[in-house]
Amino acid sequence: MPPRSDPVPGKSSKAPIAKTQILRTLPALRRWRAGLRGRSVALVPTMGALHDGHLTLVRYARRKCDRVVVSIFVNPTQFAPHEDFGSYPRTWDADLAALKALNVDAVWAPNVATMYPEGFATKIAPGGPALAGLEDKFRPHFFGGVCTVVAKLLLQVQPDIATFGEKDYQQLKVVTAMARDLDIATRIAGVPTVREKDGLAMSSRNAYLSPEERAAASTLHRMLKACAIRLKKAEPVAQTLIEGEAEIEQAGFAVDYLEARHAETLARIASIKDGPVRLLVAAKIGRTRLIDNIAV
Repeated sequence: MPPRSDPVPGKSSKAPIAKTQILRTLPALRRWRAGLRGRSVALVPTMGALHDGHLTLVRYARRKCDRVVVSIFVNPTQFAPHEDFGSYPRTWDADLAALKALNVDAVWAPNVATMYPEGFATKIAPGGPALAGLEDKFRPHFFGGVCTVVAKLLLQVQPDIATFGEKDYQQLKVVTAMARDLDIATRIAGVPTVREKDGLAMSSRNAYLSPEERAAASTLHRMLKACAIRLKKAEPVAQTLIEGEAEIEQAGFAVDYLEARHAETLARIASIKDGPVRLLVAAKIGRTRLIDNIAV
């Protein structure tokens, strides 16, 4: 089910803005949440290292709800042992300054022991779009970790809506399905990808790119657009993707996938008539793995 764009009931454009509160314990979060009776609440889940893509989610949340809480938690369960959990950028002071400038009401910043206390033994094993053969093929641990932490955040904060960027398109579909299947009342709202001037999707991992890699990185979005144009002209899907992948590799990438999928189910398609269609790409340049997607 695609996310709705209608305002949450109870939204008041004249709701007073409170000073940003930093919440680090569950009792503190629950006290804050209990004081919001009659107010609509939006959650923006993040792992910090905020860029304008994240801040766009915050601005969207502010338009939709009376109160906005941003979570900052680098979730260890969605990183495999060989991935970059230890080196993942952590920029607390800059993040907090940016959120205060946007009048965020609260920042939920638990530590690992709070989210995964001793004896923690429950994990979510998502199916459906989590087993589409895209990110799950290369990071089989990932969506279980994402769903577990997001479910905890939704239960902790009890927001009316939670915002997620369309850049992580498979993740958006997985989280939407999880909330639906587990009868979590929060509406999952997808927000369009925010891009640099050359089309590169904003990501915390862009900071890892060397100047030469950064110059080449815009190839991903450029090729997605070129492939979308070809598909709209009813050119063969398979040939379009093969040639698009070759051009991405010529720019210095190692391609994990370039796929045309049904935009809602993420099932494979044979032609544009099987749509709506979403093009998705994941590729590595140097040490940095980038993902992107666009609608056809």
